[in-house]
Amino acid sequence: MTTSTLLSERLRSHRLTASTRTVVDAARHMLAVPAQDFVAGRWALGIRSTGSPTLSTVDRAFATGALVRSWTMRGTLHIIPAADLRWVLSVTADRQRRQAAGRQRQLGVDDEMLGRVARSIAPRLADGGRTRAQLFDDIAALGIDPSGQRGVHILGALCLDGILVQGPVVPRAGAVSREQLFVAAANHITEDVTPEDPLGELFVRYIDGHGPAGVADFAWWSGLALGVARQALERARHRIAEFDDDLFVSAARPRRSPGASDERMLALPMFDEYYISYADRSPVADAEARASIGPGRNGMVRASLVSAGRIVGAWTHSAAVHRHEDAPVGELFEVADDDRVAQALRRYGDFVSA
Repeated sequence: MTTSTLLSERLRSHRLTASTRTVVDAARHMLAVPAQDFVAGRWALGIRSTGSPTLSTVDRAFATGALVRSWTMRGTLHIIPAADLRWVLSVTADRQRRQAAGRQRQLGVDDEMLGRVARSIAPRLADGGRTRAQLFDDIAALGIDPSGQRGVHILGALCLDGILVQGPVVPRAGAVSREQLFVAAANHITEDVTPEDPLGELFVRYIDGHGPAGVADFAWWSGLALGVARQALERARHRIAEFDDDLFVSAARPRRSPGASDERMLALPMFDEYYISYADRSPVADAEARASIGPGRNGMVRASLVSAGRIVGAWTHSAAVHRHEDAPVGELFEVADDDRVAQALRRYGDFVSA
């Protein structure tokens, strides 16, 4: 298999050349979209959807409860369809708890503390939810200092336990909204999907949105141990198709969008799955591009410009107050058509400023 074939098939799986009908459909297809940067996570859904979705389109899906945000895997925030959250956590939460255990011991976060916080905040959540700052105040009122990451670890642990989830978006005057209300998951999530085999289902859903990919890629993406990833493959093997040696694709490939071209310039968001969700990222970016895009020492992964499936540049945009209507700024790593770059960045600009 040539690199161009691999990238063409991945563009299709990622719905970058086979757009979904709505942003919620994009979320269902991808299952879990990185959203450490909340604006970037929402654009990851917008760029995979037909028409001209806007930030408010995605935010309505949070308001209705179709989408939520939580720490679904690797200790990282993701946007996920609300109906899929519980079964995904049934596979990934234990490993995340083990990875966080040492730091939580240092911070004095234990089951007794988590129980106290959960009981105390339950009545306050009934009024529609609480911001992170409000929950930190609630925690402090119990005599627990939320500073030094203690508050974040408490909220993260309660999300892994299925008690809290991030739901409706908090409006922000004159700027892009970047915060959500924490709500009671039991009240906010009204529909649950319960697959017969959650581990096998996780592998199938990963391949659907990312293939061609293999076991090592799934292990990195899910945060699960390689041995567990191999078990997942065996459970899922009858539901996927082998594309090449040890690489798999969906048994039902998405249909390419009319007029779709691999050559189209794409302005992908920070942390986009097309780049980061594989153990080996060299097919997508050469060594120089990988050094520029990241992950850097701070864990950041820059927004990228992609053409013919490969990263050819980066771009930036400010979500600060009264800056969201400024034009995004591109930075090319190699020669590319300026008009195509401008068109790709304009699509994001329309999404975020509308």
